[in-house]
Amino acid sequence: MTTFDKREAGFENKFAHEEQMDFTLEAKACKIFGLWVAEQLGLEGDDAKTYAAEVVSSNLEEAGFEDVYRKVRPDLEEKGIEISDHMLHTEMDKAVAQARELSK
Repeated sequence: MTTFDKREAGFENKFAHEEQMDFTLEAKACKIFGLWVAEQLGLEGDDAKTYAAEVVSSNLEEAGFEDVYRKVRPDLEEKGIEISDHMLHTEMDKAVAQARELSK
């Protein structure tokens, strides 16, 4: 294996590792956010954990968190809970920050 091949393999491994870390961070953030939404919905214990897992799964549809917001918005509306988009985004930002802290 040439030096170039080793460098290329190193960059590929680094990229794969960073992608895995980003995926893990997003999953943790979605779980934290999902638990927050579950609390707003009045869910506790296993029901809250199950709901948070559904939120994590909803994030697999597309890049970013718009798919997550599309999942939780109808759930909140169904219960008559009014939370602005700004508040949802703020809570997601907090969840991402908390997930980063947990990942250190």
